[in-house]
Formats: sequence, C-alpha cells, structure tokens
Amino acid sequence: GDPVAMEKPTVALVYQAVQALYHDPDPAGKERASVWLGELQRSMYAWEMADQLLQLKQDVESCYFAAQTMKMKIQTSFYELPPETHIALRDSLLSHIQSLKDLSPIIVTQLALAIADLALQMASWKGCVHTLIEKYSNDVSSMTFLIEILTVLPEEVHSRSLRIGANRRTEIIEDLAYYSSTVVTLLGSCVEKTGSDEKMLIKVFRCLGSWFNLGVLDSNFMANNQLLMVLFQVLQRDETSTNLHEAASDCVCSALYAIENVDAHMPLALQLFQGVLTLETAYHMAVAREDLDKVLNYCRIFTELCETFLETTVRSPGQGMGDLRTLELLLICAGHPQYEVVEISFNFWYRLGEHLYKTNDPALHGIFRPYIQRLLHGLARHCQLDPDHEGIPEDTDDFGEFRMRVSDLVKDVIFLVGSMECFSQLYSTLKEGNPPWEVTEAVLFIMAAIAKSVDPENNPTLTEVLEQVVLLPETVHIAVRYTSIELVGEMSEVVDRNPRFLDPVLNYLMKGLREKPLASVAAKAIHNICSVCRDHMAQHFQGLLDIARALDSFALSTEAAVGLLKGTALVLARLPLDKIAECLSDLCAVQVMALKKLLSQNPSNGKAADPTVWLDRLAVIFRHTNPIVENGQTHPCQKVIQEIWPVLSETLNTHQADNRIVERCCRCLRFAVRCVGKGSASLLQPLVTQMVSVYQVYPHSCFLYLGSILVDEYGMEEGCRQGLLDMLQALCMPTFQLLEQPNGLRNHPDTVDDLFRLATRFVQRSPVTLLSSGIIVHIIQCAIAATTLDHRDANCSVMKFVRDLIHTGVSNDHEDDFEVRKQLIGQAMEQHGQQLVTQLMHTCCFCLPPYTLPDVAEVLWEIMVFDRPTFCRWLENALKGLPKETSGGAVTVTHKQLTDFHKQVTSAEECKQVCWAIREFTRLFR
Repeated sequence: GDPVAMEKPTVALVYQAVQALYHDPDPAGKERASVWLGELQRSMYAWEMADQLLQLKQDVESCYFAAQTMKMKIQTSFYELPPETHIALRDSLLSHIQSLKDLSPIIVTQLALAIADLALQMASWKGCVHTLIEKYSNDVSSMTFLIEILTVLPEEVHSRSLRIGANRRTEIIEDLAYYSSTVVTLLGSCVEKTGSDEKMLIKVFRCLGSWFNLGVLDSNFMANNQLLMVLFQVLQRDETSTNLHEAASDCVCSALYAIENVDAHMPLALQLFQGVLTLETAYHMAVAREDLDKVLNYCRIFTELCETFLETTVRSPGQGMGDLRTLELLLICAGHPQYEVVEISFNFWYRLGEHLYKTNDPALHGIFRPYIQRLLHGLARHCQLDPDHEGIPEDTDDFGEFRMRVSDLVKDVIFLVGSMECFSQLYSTLKEGNPPWEVTEAVLFIMAAIAKSVDPENNPTLTEVLEQVVLLPETVHIAVRYTSIELVGEMSEVVDRNPRFLDPVLNYLMKGLREKPLASVAAKAIHNICSVCRDHMAQHFQGLLDIARALDSFALSTEAAVGLLKGTALVLARLPLDKIAECLSDLCAVQVMALKKLLSQNPSNGKAADPTVWLDRLAVIFRHTNPIVENGQTHPCQKVIQEIWPVLSETLNTHQADNRIVERCCRCLRFAVRCVGKGSASLLQPLVTQMVSVYQVYPHSCFLYLGSILVDEYGMEEGCRQGLLDMLQALCMPTFQLLEQPNGLRNHPDTVDDLFRLATRFVQRSPVTLLSSGIIVHIIQCAIAATTLDHRDANCSVMKFVRDLIHTGVSNDHEDDFEVRKQLIGQAMEQHGQQLVTQLMHTCCFCLPPYTLPDVAEVLWEIMVFDRPTFCRWLENALKGLPKETSGGAVTVTHKQLTDFHKQVTSAEECKQVCWAIREFTRLFR
C-alpha cells in the first residue's frame, strides 16, 4: 500500500511506544502502541527512526523493533529509497550489526536478513559474498554475524517476500555458486580455530546446510572436504549434545536432498552413502540411552538416505548404492517402540510403492515383497492400543491420527504383498491363536484397511470372516467390537454378493446402534451397506424408516445421523415410484415437525432456537433421493417438496439475519430444486421473491449461489428467462454496493465467487438474454476489477465467467442464435478488450500465485481465438506498460524477452502453449 500519512515523530516518542508495547500493564495501552508502531512501519519515516534507534542502542527491545523494521522495509518497500542512498544504507547496516553483535542473537538474525535482502535487490553491490568475507573473516569476534549473514543469504534467494524476478535470481545464484567454495573454506578454517566450541559448530552446520539447500556446492570439492568428516564424527559420538546433534542431522539431510540427482554427484553421493551407513551403531546407542530426540534425528537421516537413493535402489537393487541395507535401517527404526519414529519414514514407503506400481515387474516386486511384509508386521504392532486402554479407540488424538495414516499407507502398498494373502494371514492369527484383545483389535484394524481391495467374488475366506465377526459375543473388549463393526462396514461388497448375510449383519449392526459408544460407528457401517446393497436393502426399508423416525433416541454424532439418512434415501430411491412419495413424506415428517415446533416456540431470550440440524437432515434426504423418472411421469418427490416449502420459507424469514442458518436453508432448497428439477416450477415465483427481498437487507452470498442453481434448472425455459434476468438485476444492485466499498473485493471473496457462478450459469443457459441486458457492462467491469483477487475459489470463478462469456462468441454450435452472440461479444470486446488484456497481464505478473495461471491462459486463448489480429495489438500495448527494471537497478525483463513472449503467445496453436509461455514470463516478475 501507499506510505501512510503521519506526522514525523521524534525518536524519543518511538522509543516510548516500544516500551509501552513490551511493558505497559494495561492491555489497551499495549494495543494502542502496537497500532501506532504498525503505522510508523508503513510510513516513510520508518527508515530514519529504525536507523536512529539502532545507533542509540538503548536496550534489546528497541533494537529488535528497529532491526525488524529495517528488514520489513527492505523486503516490502525498497522502492521508497532513491538509488543514491543504497550504499549508505548498506554501510549503516553493516556498522549496526558489528556494534550490536553481542546484544542478542535475534537482533543479529534480523539485521543479517536485512543485509541479505538488500544484497539481493541492490544490483550495484557486486560480489557481496567476497566483500563480506574480505572485510570480516580475519576478526574472530565478527565471525558470528558474518556466518549468520552467509546463512540467511542463500535462504532468502527464493524468499516469497522478495520479488526480485528470474533474471536477477539467476544472476545471483551464479554469483553464489562462484563463491561457494570460498565460503566452505571459511567454515572449515573456522572449525579448525574454534574446534570444540559447540555454539560455533552449530552455526557452521546451519550455514553449510543453507548452501547445500540452494544447490550450489561443487560435489567434487565437497566429497573430500574436512567438514563432511566432522559432520559424521559429531553424529557418531555418543556425547554430542541434543542441539548440536540436531544441527548436524539437519545438515546431512540437506546434503542428501541436494544430491537427489545421484548420477550428477557421484563422489559426494558415495561419501554420504557410506557415512550414513556408519551411523547404525550410534542409533542403537541412542535407543539404549532412551534418547528419543537423537533416535528421531537418525531416523530422519536414514529416511532421507532412502529417498535420495530411491531410483538407484529400484533400478539396481542390492548393487552398489542400490544396497538394500538402506531399507534395513528403516525397518530397524520401524522396530522402535515409539510410533513417532516409524512415522517419519511413511513418505518414503509411499514413494517406493508408487515406483514399484509403475514399473509393474513381478521379479522386482519379489525382491521388495519381504521388506513390505516386515513393514506391515511392524505397523500392525504399532497400531495396538495399550492393554489397559478402556473404551473405544480414540480417532482424534495423535495416536488415532497415526492409525489413520497407517491405514492409508497399508492401502497403498498392499498390492506388493497381495491383499488376499495378507487378509488370510491376518485372519489365521485370530483363528488359530487366542491373542490378547489388543492384538485382536489391531489385526481387525489392518483387515479393515485392506478389506475393500480383496476380490469379493466367491471368496470363502471373506464369507467366513463375516460369519465369525457377527458372532462375536458382547463380552469382548468394546474396542474389539468397535473395530469389528468398522470391518463389517468395509465388507459391504461381500454382503452384496452374498445376500444371505444381510439379516445377520444388520442384526449385528443394530445391536451396536443401541449402545452409546458404538452407535456412530454402527450407523456409518449401515450407511455403507445401504450405499452398496441398495437393491437388497429395499426389503428392509421399513426397518430403516423405523430407525430414521427414532433417530434421536440413538447416541449419534451429527455426521453419523446424517449418514444414516443418506443411506435410507439411497434405498428409498430404489422403491417402486408409487411407494416413494408416501415413504419420503414419512421420512421428512420428523424433521418438518421439529422445524414447526421451533417456529411455534416463543423464544424466551429473544433468540430463536437453531434449526440447522433439521435443515441438514432434510438436505441430505433430498440430495440422495434420486429415483429414475421416465419422461412425462410426475416426479414422486414434487408433492412432498411443495408441502414442505411453507415451513422452509418461514424458517428462512425467522433467521434471515443469521448467515450460518440462511446458508443451511439455501443448501436445503438447492437440493430440493435439484431433486425434482423442472418439477419445482410452482416454487420459482415465491422463492425468487423471498430471496430478493431478504438479500436487499442481508446480502448473504448463498442467495447468489441458489440463484445460479435456479438459472441452471430453468434458464433454458423460454417463459422463465425474463424472470431470471429480473432476479439477477435485483441481486446485482446490493452486490455491487458491497463490492465497491474500500477493499470490498478482498473482504467478500464468497460474494465474488457466487456472483460469477451465477453470471456463468446465465452465459451457459441463456447467453443472449444476458448479453442484450443493461447489467452486462457492470458485470464485465466488476469481473475485470476482480481478476486481481488472490483467492482460490473467487479467482477461479471470475476467470471461468470471462472465459465462458467470450467462448459463446467463438463456439459455433449451430444454434440459431450464434450470429447474434458473436455480434454481442464483438461489441463487448470492443468496449472492454484492451482493458481486460492489460489487467490480466498486470495481474499474472504482480498479483496472482502460479497455480492460477492456467485459468488466465484460457481467457487469453479465447480472446485470441475470437479475434487474433486485434488481440496481438492489445497484448503489445499491455506489455509496453510493464516495468522494465527493479527499484534496485536490476533488469526485470529485456526487450528480447518481451518480443519472444509476444510471439510465443500470438503464434500458439493450442491453449497449453499460452500457459507455458505465461508461466515462464511471469517468473521474471516473481
């Protein structure tokens, strides 16, 4: 934003404010100081004030505030300084870091960041690494801050907050690569001089890691470097402290990550490979000493080793650096009693599974199968609950989340072992032994994870498991019953193939439904069975209806209750048409009665009771009751929805000020309209009238969304088009007022999202109606302004609207209105085309994250397809307006880069070429 206008303060006043920020006993005073200091940081005076506070050196707080302000200004407002001040600023920062080096490490870090960010932006400061080393390396007392600057410099090269552009970034990286061995040599001599000084060693390792991360170290030079030996010595020594151990581990992980492309870094790869294999003994020592921090560090290193050599291992298992001892190390870690240790390696096992799945080579699978078997064995053991655990398994705590991740991993690697073999093996451990309850539960848990991937066709083991599980007595541990119910839910395919099991399975699940701790998991299993066995379940519909009627007599979570109703609706849709209406009416009656009751109660505290539970239940019933209705037949749900409308309408009126409840009402209406489609015509008039009148007072964006559903269903009907256009115009007025406020677009992304969803539906269903209306100009103007909005859904919605709008003038679908559409789009483009193209180019260079670029490319592509010669001119004008160099004096974009980009886009044969061109081009501004 623009520098805030404020009076120039004295340094004493700034100092007072900082004191208040840290020490004012009154929170309101702290808050005032914070707001005022924030304003100061955004103003032009911040530079001078920060400089003076650093000179005064009164205390840690004021210096920290000043150092942080300097860093922030250099990151975000460097353009405020005239180029001739850059050298003075650099010298001033260097003298500050020198004089404050012993005050506090956090101040040194902030100043080091400020210096690094300055060096990256200041094109006139050539060879900064060289000048810094020359200036400070002979003075031991300057070593700490010199190394700090050299640590943060590579880290800041890819910083999101600095938009230095690809040209400058490339230049910097080449520069840093050139001086990298000088830096490593400096670090080496530093270790020689200070030897056992632990703090210094930590700094050296952090710095080295930072250069590894940037990927500029010469691997031949590093392979024979003393520092590598020191790293592994530190990690092998039993007496290394926790902090030093962590720093050394981070550094080795960075080194391993840096040589990901192993073939290009052979000598270093070999040194690291052999070095890590020597750490096995140290790992066992850490286990013996119960030093979990170190154990976790070793496991991180072993995992990083496996990740780096993954390709090599799959390409030449057991040979050279494809040595399978790397996997042995991970399996040793999987044997550690704490589950946090094995969890570190999950990503590697996923990737290994993915690689082997792609290569689909049975001999290769055979080599890795025993490792995966041992892994699964270890995971099943880690999933065991404590023998003294009471109640059902918790699924929301850390251990519960770990079990969920195990379940996902098992699903992904099971193909290597074979689902059926594994399932049978697990089952036989239960059948043959008599294991303690916690082992049984863990085995059932893993069986539930793979049940779906076992082929259900005539499979005697599966049917036997199902038979045995539903016979489990109620006396077993409740956690075993809980997980057995989960397993039954996952085996719904087996039930569908063997309908004789339906009765015993439902009886078993009904038992669970009546017990508080098991109710929700049983409901989920019933929902699964309804979804998969829809036709077989029709004969049990009465039973489902009985459950639904008495839903609140069961101890269900909200989610489980909704799931049960979903299952019921799915089965309902398979009943004969004449039955559906009556049963649906029955199913909805409970919820409608509840809503009526809430409406009739006079609220004691002036606040009406919350109807969302009932609205959500109705919504799920409408959403999933989708019977097959032949043309000309009346939709069986039509009558029910007409009967329910007055209650929904009154609920909406009562709660019109409450966004959350209105949203749930709209959601319920949306599924009702979707359920009966054209059959809801009689609701159209009253619904639109109510939406528009409430929206004038309370502009909830969900009305725009609901409007888009109505346009989708009725926009093709000649008789509805004018009414829908009137609705759009009535909704647009308050919407534009809302979005035209200061920061209106940024503060209301949901409104932007839903407005353009509505406009897009209009373009798709009735383009000529919209294009010939007076409102279209305002919608296009709003869209052009909203292209800069960095919000995933809203931006996507805006771009889709503009793309679809122009596309209606491009796609000759042989409809009779094509010529009219083409002409109307031509007029709109004549009016807005240049502005749109200029805005899009500015937006993708300066406002939007890279993931939005394909959407921008599609819009540009459509404009180009519509009128290529005019587009070429518009694009040229847009490019002329882009800045050619940065405030630090670096070239952002060369003339050749501009003309190349123009040519790539305008000569593109397909949209993805436009996308690639934009991707490359916008990197120049990031």
